[in-house]
Amino acid sequence: MPVILGEASILTTPLSGVRIWALVSGCLTFSLAASMGVPNPPPQDIHFSLFRNFCMFTWCFFFAMSLLILAITYVQFHSLLPFSWKNLTVTVAALAALMTFVATVLFPCLVAGKGGGAGESYAVTTTIFSSLNFLAYAAETHLLRREQRGYMASVPGLLKVLQVFGGTMALLLVADQAAHGVHPGWREVGPGVAYGLCLAASLFTVAVMVGDCAGRCPLPFDRVLAGLSLLGVLLYMVAAVMSSTKVLQMHQEKMHAPEEKLMIISEMVFACITLLSYTVDLAFSIKLLCDRN
Repeated sequence: MPVILGEASILTTPLSGVRIWALVSGCLTFSLAASMGVPNPPPQDIHFSLFRNFCMFTWCFFFAMSLLILAITYVQFHSLLPFSWKNLTVTVAALAALMTFVATVLFPCLVAGKGGGAGESYAVTTTIFSSLNFLAYAAETHLLRREQRGYMASVPGLLKVLQVFGGTMALLLVADQAAHGVHPGWREVGPGVAYGLCLAASLFTVAVMVGDCAGRCPLPFDRVLAGLSLLGVLLYMVAAVMSSTKVLQMHQEKMHAPEEKLMIISEMVFACITLLSYTVDLAFSIKLLCDRN
């Protein structure tokens, strides 16, 4: 199929308008965040750099992805790509919506009271544009689900995106706790292994769907999906119990700083949300198997 260059009508569609909105708001967000000039955090604020870098990575990475997607759509090069373009775009938009939402909530908490009067103004403005960035990606996800029909635009596909997001956040939190000695030994190893295995399984599923390789699987792929969902439920049940145990022990010991308490509680929340997504995904997989049989 020939590549058609530069049709102006492509940029006037609602979907392209939302993507341009995401580009502008994302560019303004990370530009304002980078120009804040926040001083070095105090020694007890050990999590500041990690999560500030997470926010900056989120805004910059999805700005680059949106720019690439818009450029490929403009030249209509996607018809020549060896993977499923409709699955890729909805996956990127949904994951961007989730990660920019977390960055929007997290960033003002990180910089509150650290930059003086001018810094507070920058923080408020950055949060506003980050909120607009989140709304743009949420709107793009909605439009893609309405216009396109692909696995990643369905409920099970979006659940896979939620599983990737939840696993990434939980793994990041438990790794940071281990690095700073919030809990020793097995309390990080057990949940960390569960998060890592489930994240790898979800990434594998997303890669197969985006690469349009489900038909090449030597096993019935719907059964593979059901097996991976069952594995995710079992592993996240263990991880959720262990993270809940850490929260209960944290209240009993009363020796943790507020930032450390927030980290431990956040890990439990992400573990429980991801467990719920695996449970719903397993229910969809079982229903699909029953319908086909």
